[in-house]
Amino acid sequence: MTKNQNKTLIVLTGPTAVGKTALSLSLAECFHAEIVSADARQFYRELAIGTAAPSPHELATIKHHLIGHLSVVDYYNVSLYEQQALGVINDLFDKSDYVVLAGGSGLYIDTLCSGIDTLPPVDRLVREKVQRVFESDGLAGIRNWLKQVDPAYYHIVDPANPKRIMRGLEVFLQTGIQYSEHRKHQSVERPFTIKRVVLVRERDELFCRINARVHKMVRDGLVEECLFMYKCRHLNALNTVGYKELFAWISNEWPLNRAIEKIQTNTRRYAKRQITWFKRYPDAGWFHPDDFDGILQFIKKVGKSV
Repeated sequence: MTKNQNKTLIVLTGPTAVGKTALSLSLAECFHAEIVSADARQFYRELAIGTAAPSPHELATIKHHLIGHLSVVDYYNVSLYEQQALGVINDLFDKSDYVVLAGGSGLYIDTLCSGIDTLPPVDRLVREKVQRVFESDGLAGIRNWLKQVDPAYYHIVDPANPKRIMRGLEVFLQTGIQYSEHRKHQSVERPFTIKRVVLVRERDELFCRINARVHKMVRDGLVEECLFMYKCRHLNALNTVGYKELFAWISNEWPLNRAIEKIQTNTRRYAKRQITWFKRYPDAGWFHPDDFDGILQFIKKVGKSV
């Protein structure tokens, strides 16, 4: 596939609360570009507060794509995202030489940049079977199941991510072949230049921002959002930090102040996992969000692409 060196996808990523949204707006304005989301939680229109989605003002300042385009009841996966995001990006390249991809969901970023192995569709009954085990035995139950049927994938999958664990089980049950055998690790060459920018702050600075943002979410109505969504708590879209903890409060498992503290703790842990993921990008530029000039120089530098 021939690469068009005149078209550049700026991949702006980093841990949660590092400052991606503000910088993405500045970069989009500078390069006369539009923004495509790579935040898997911000796809859902009902979860604007708990996912720190861009504000209505920010959405009006620069046109965004793939934010709030789904409902929590919609079935969605990374393969569908790859198809939709590539379609949007190709359309945007018809009117601009730059597109900004902003978000912290590493799997979605990797799939968009490098492709995903073709996997068989999973039958609804198979998916429901795995879901029932998860609901009855919890995360430990599906982890133990995966360890038995696919130890190779068990040792590399994120042990705190039920979606990926369940996906491995579904593929095995559907095909009889281990998910680890399906994964070929073959990259796809995209017909545009990719520049990855990873934002980073000092640990204490980042953690203070995370704690402060959780308090802001509560002030903005996170509790009310969770009360409204409580009836949908069984859905995968809501099996995420910020919602699980408050659902437990609603179920009288602990007081509200403890739920808020747990959101802060689990968000900090999530941020550390994100940083570990992004360290796999050998050609990425790592910058503090305030180093705008350095980021611009990195993006404009010819010959460094991912």
